Amino acid sequence: MYKYIKRFMDFFIALLLLIVLSPLMLLACILILSQRDGPILFKQKRPGKNGRLFTVYKFRTMSVRTVDENGRELSDFERMSKVGNFLRKTSIDELPQLINIIRGDMSFIGPRPLLTEYLELYTPEQMRRHEVSPGISGWAQVNGRNTLTWEEKFEYDLYYVDHISFGLDMKIFIMTVLNVLKQDGINSTESNTMEKFHGSSHEEVYK
Repeated sequence: MYKYIKRFMDFFIALLLLIVLSPLMLLACILILSQRDGPILFKQKRPGKNGRLFTVYKFRTMSVRTVDENGRELSDFERMSKVGNFLRKTSIDELPQLINIIRGDMSFIGPRPLLTEYLELYTPEQMRRHEVSPGISGWAQVNGRNTLTWEEKFEYDLYYVDHISFGLDMKIFIMTVLNVLKQDGINSTESNTMEKFHGSSHEEVYK
């Protein structure tokens, strides 16, 4: 029953927040534009509920340049701008996903929407993370975020799928606010992003 109520709550709260936070989002747009290095929004296809693809929106935090003047590939750490680093640490970069929530692509709470290329790498059990709508924050994010291994992330995601409730969502929401204030678990290394998932080994799946 809660799964149906959750969608209505998501829609109305996201619409309210989009109105209330519009000045902050406008300021973020101005700061990104001031860098004159690419578009305001980062847009990418991600799998949602039941694996259905949708376009996720975020404020762009990295330079659009991927190589330097010598043709050397730039790391995510090198591409991260000062404005982008601030937006990511404060999670302001996630605010455009309010549009995704209003459209029904996402929820406030749920497993994070990952890259489409990972779909063919999941085990059948890991694929169950798509039984619910993806979220801006989730059980894995408040229990370590980028400091977790991929297998640990999936375990937290599946726990959420099997125990989804209003109480758990409220717990995740409160923990998310505290983590943002403390800036906990944002980076796994100096690269500023989680290493790519390459599939789980036999030992990791059956340990």
